[in-house]
Amino acid sequence: MYAIIESGSKQYKVVSGSEIDVELLGLKKDEKVKFDRVLLVSGNETVKIGTPYVKGAAVEGRVLDEIKDKKVTSFKYKNKTGYHRTTGHRQQYTRLRIENISE
Repeated sequence: MYAIIESGSKQYKVVSGSEIDVELLGLKKDEKVKFDRVLLVSGNETVKIGTPYVKGAAVEGRVLDEIKDKKVTSFKYKNKTGYHRTTGHRQQYTRLRIENISE
């Protein structure tokens, strides 16, 4: 059984027991999280597609940790003027373990 959920304007395919990284939710470690925005639920032989969300469906998970992605470096340069700037950014994510998918 799997589901497609929406979190932070992004869509994720989740299976019970899987670990996913979503945009920072601001929750503490071992807190439970429930996603009501379920776009699709696929059971044994049934598939429920929402318009836009499946009514009554929910995905429950538990927060494992808050992590940071690799650093992305941006470099600006203008020829002959001596102008150059370097900036970096590390995106923060919340790592979740999916515990239950209910239709």
